[in-house]
Amino acid sequence: MLLIATLITTSVMGAAFVRSFRMNRPVDIIAGLDGYSELLHHPGILLTGLPFSLTLIGILLAHEMGHFIACRYYGVDATPPYFIPFPLPIGTFGAFIRIRAPVYSKRILFDIAVAGPLAGFFLLLPALAIGIAYSKVIPGINEQGDLVFGVPLIVKLLEEAIFPGVPPADIYLHPVARAAWVGVLATALNLLPIGQLDGGHILYSFVGERSRIISRVLTVLLIPLGFLYSYSWLLWAALLFFFAARHPAIFDRTSMGRLRTVLGWLSLILFILCFTVQPTRLPGRP
Repeated sequence: MLLIATLITTSVMGAAFVRSFRMNRPVDIIAGLDGYSELLHHPGILLTGLPFSLTLIGILLAHEMGHFIACRYYGVDATPPYFIPFPLPIGTFGAFIRIRAPVYSKRILFDIAVAGPLAGFFLLLPALAIGIAYSKVIPGINEQGDLVFGVPLIVKLLEEAIFPGVPPADIYLHPVARAAWVGVLATALNLLPIGQLDGGHILYSFVGERSRIISRVLTVLLIPLGFLYSYSWLLWAALLFFFAARHPAIFDRTSMGRLRTVLGWLSLILFILCFTVQPTRLPGRP
């Protein structure tokens, strides 16, 4: 039921993105609310939003199924993915699984944590490349609309490869690329090396209890990021401080091994590629 509801909300918002893209108008997130009233009279609008919604749900599902399959492989009790529908701004607050059993091995903890971002990135990368290939060049389009979307490094590299010499502010992302952009942001947030996020689990697997200090320092550093770049970091700092900063202790001194060390560095590279200090900002704000 949550998946069906999320498919509806993301398709309604996707239809608004598609409409704006076709008419060469900036993204109007608030106008997406009109889609819910229009849905009652013209349910066919859901079909136009499917390129956005299916891409986004596919990326989120791949991420969570990476965690879920790893849990099943090691016999760790976990729920299937739950999706969180929400009307604005993209139709969802993401997805999650709930691990209902403690994990006693750092290797197992690492494998479960890293499987999600790797699976999600494996799907979002071609979606992002295809979406950018179908994007448009409209001077100054990204500085208009309700929100100005940031440009993570992976997006910037692909835009430069497909539209060499064109400033990011002039590239109007296709709805498929817009959905992949959300996946990029979700990957970066999950790979923050803090507490019980995927990045926090990966960090704990390698440095153990020392990760607590690193998590606290990084959580505090999110506060100046909030004032300097995006107020959303203040919300994340509060949520992480009160609900996810403390990592359960695991008494395991087993070495992580060469392959997991390589995957750990790979997860750091993915974090750098996906992270941006300013995911969104209001128009006119530097």
